[in-house]
Amino acid sequence: MTSRRDFLRTTALGAVAIAGTAGFTHAARAESLLRKSHGDSGDPMANEIALAAIQAAKDAGASYSDARVGRYRRQFVAAREHQITGVSDSESFGIGVRAVVNGAWGFAATRDVSRAGAVRVAQEAVQVARAAHTVQRTPVVLAPTPAVTGTWRTPVQQDPIDIPIEDKVALLLAANEAALKVPGVRFANSGLALLREEKTLATTDGTLVTQTFIRVGPSFTVTAIGDGDFQSYTEELAPRGSGWEYITALDMPGNAPKWAALAAEKLTARSVDVGRYDLILDPTNLWLTIHESVGHPTELDRARGYEANYAGTSFVAPPEKMMGKLKYGSRLMNIQADRVQQDSLSQCAWDDEGVAAESWMLIKDGVFHDYQTVRDQAPAIASLNGVNHSHGCSFADSWDSVQFQRMPNVSLLPGEHDSTIDDIIADTDRGIVIKNRGSWSIDQQRYNFQFSGQVFYEVKKGKITGMLKDVAYQARTPDFWSSMDMIGGKRSYWLGGTFSDGKGQPGQSSSVSHGCVPARFRQVNIINTARSV
Repeated sequence: MTSRRDFLRTTALGAVAIAGTAGFTHAARAESLLRKSHGDSGDPMANEIALAAIQAAKDAGASYSDARVGRYRRQFVAAREHQITGVSDSESFGIGVRAVVNGAWGFAATRDVSRAGAVRVAQEAVQVARAAHTVQRTPVVLAPTPAVTGTWRTPVQQDPIDIPIEDKVALLLAANEAALKVPGVRFANSGLALLREEKTLATTDGTLVTQTFIRVGPSFTVTAIGDGDFQSYTEELAPRGSGWEYITALDMPGNAPKWAALAAEKLTARSVDVGRYDLILDPTNLWLTIHESVGHPTELDRARGYEANYAGTSFVAPPEKMMGKLKYGSRLMNIQADRVQQDSLSQCAWDDEGVAAESWMLIKDGVFHDYQTVRDQAPAIASLNGVNHSHGCSFADSWDSVQFQRMPNVSLLPGEHDSTIDDIIADTDRGIVIKNRGSWSIDQQRYNFQFSGQVFYEVKKGKITGMLKDVAYQARTPDFWSSMDMIGGKRSYWLGGTFSDGKGQPGQSSSVSHGCVPARFRQVNIINTARSV
């Protein structure tokens, strides 16, 4: 490992919760967030290459084709105590082409971003499609979408990639140093994951768009040791579709002592007694439960059995027996999907098929309403949901990955009453409050699960009486959401999410946000996870 002084001398790399309540009023401002600019055609070179590719595919016999020219800049910085443990700064550039021939998909990609390279890879995609047709059971049918042109960029004040690497190192080491001053704290780890993705998409339907995505993912974990025990605490620093200004606003060095003190406090916490409790989940914990028990099972490819190898299928199947019929939760459960939420990781103007970003309901008043879809999925359920277009969920994590259905932002909307977590606690006779994500496990159909957290507090007669430890909760998805009887209002809305969400074979990673409010779940089974009790 390298000290800060050595690192700054030898390196040659040149490389909060701000969202508040701004995330859930999507429909009224969706158009403004799209930022379509018909007068700006993006990068002329990328446009030329993409257009050459789809023309070559069409000339070779494709009934439909799309091409993505992508440049991906990824940067990671990590620190432990007073040392730098890792720095990477990479860039990838290439083109991926899809083609439909005789109702079958083909895909190919290359790093040769020249006109000749684009033509060759398009012809290869057509050849793959012809081969796939020999085993294709159901012809590909694409939902219609209007042709669009324009550009869009994640709204940021400072591109985090452009910030000097020395400033990033200094920030992390300052946060670690501040945490280590707390009595009992022995270890401190911090990090930054940063992404700038520039992507041009052209389709034979007439779409030509360029988008630039910027994402930041901070992290901070501390470990305290005392009396033969050790306890760790990870602060829930939500990744965002934001700029360096978000990282600055988190004030990691200023808040590090407070976060470190929680790890030290866990050393003296009482181990939980097993049993059933009213569970009060802070948004910093609930977002992950939403991701696993609502986000993934409402992906249509899982429900139809097309996605099974990576994390299984879905209990929300078959569609004709679920849509408008499945009681997913209580009447307080209103889950919205979107790609327009401010500062979110899934915010965009168009997906990787040129479908405009929108918001729609997955669950209304506790009843399952609709799935997440892409263009070749939407026709299969159009007679059920009355929607003849894709919901715009097609994305790929790189130019050399084929785009497929990926999760949009999936969020629990606030309740009618402007309650806070303190109001929920005051209304609870015997319960447990859980904050921040911990370990988790869920079955192959997203039905049975177990989740933990970072900090836990016992509630008796409307008041927090002390900290607990070794807590995890178990439930079945519909039972859990049906037990939700109290939720927070607009003031308590918070935007969490994950910088890296895996899916697919070969595996791909995407970023997704989940907004939510605090919520109470009645009589949930609590287990003790202690190494020894």
